[in-house]
Amino acid sequence: MKNSESKQNLIASLLAILIGLLIGFIVILIANPSQAFRAMGIMMSGGFYKGLRSTGQVLYSAIPIMMTGLSVAFAFKCGNFNIGTTGQYTVGGFVALFLANTLYQTVPDSLLWIICLIAAGLAGAIWALIPGILKAYRNVNIVISGIMFNYIGMYLVIEGVKAFIYDSAGARSQTSKIAVPKMGLNHIFPGSDVNGGIIIAIVLCIVAYIILNKTTFGYELKACGYNPEASRYAGMSEKKIVILSMVIAGFFSGIGGGLVYIGGTGRAFTTAEVTLPEGFNGIPVALLGMNSPLGCILAALFVSYINVGGNYMQACNIPVEIIDVISAVIIYFSSFALMIRLYLQNHEKKKHKKEVAVEGGQE
Repeated sequence: MKNSESKQNLIASLLAILIGLLIGFIVILIANPSQAFRAMGIMMSGGFYKGLRSTGQVLYSAIPIMMTGLSVAFAFKCGNFNIGTTGQYTVGGFVALFLANTLYQTVPDSLLWIICLIAAGLAGAIWALIPGILKAYRNVNIVISGIMFNYIGMYLVIEGVKAFIYDSAGARSQTSKIAVPKMGLNHIFPGSDVNGGIIIAIVLCIVAYIILNKTTFGYELKACGYNPEASRYAGMSEKKIVILSMVIAGFFSGIGGGLVYIGGTGRAFTTAEVTLPEGFNGIPVALLGMNSPLGCILAALFVSYINVGGNYMQACNIPVEIIDVISAVIIYFSSFALMIRLYLQNHEKKKHKKEVAVEGGQE
């Protein structure tokens, strides 16, 4: 049964990716027919187009969406749709950046980056805690409260930037005074922005997988997500599980924000009233990864690969706006993997019923 489900997941993900690539190619044909095949070739070789530097960029770009994808997937396993991951990511990134630039003269860099990441995770957890409590005790729709907290977080961070870490020369926040260590990856992928954040992200995905699949606590989380009434009858506290699942999911999102804003790449907050895309981009990563923590690793790398390859398509005289559309089409059609899996499951059930009916008739 488990092998059959894994096979369906793999087939569904591959079919979704192929559909996305096909539709993306059609968009390229419409935009620039003469360069369509060359442009598609560049996109598909994006992670290797400029050697190890491009590969390093794929790994670096995968960090935030791997963490937000993990956040969405973890919450979904527990029966919650964490659409508030953007707010958690934003608040976590701000807290990490604020602490980095406040404490860099008094705390050693080797210790400060760890403090900043833990604080970022806690900030994301606190930001997810409130929608979790509202869901558990007042049955407030977690999607509505999550969206509201995305915007509340955005506005609070804008005010926080203006009050504490504003760079008047650049009309944005200051950049981080410290950076997540490279952990030797700069020697493997020279010229790229990749750092130890990718290792941290992968380790956290593995930890989340172990929690969900190898612990009693993880069993309770999933059981409550699959069947809240049965879990309640078995003596599990539904309220506690809803809150804890959201807190853990928020922790992952917050860590993702911290890894980006103290990543040593000069990333800064603007004061524009725009939500950050990394949070919402975690949703297709989670869907493509079949809401599996390990699947999120591969899904994030695929999405990042497409995005990096898309950036190189400008060599084919394709406008940046069209490139964004193509990347979005491929990514979001790839997220239809869950729908394809459901179709495959229904098809298999119908096939099994027919076989049973035929066997019954023969008897």
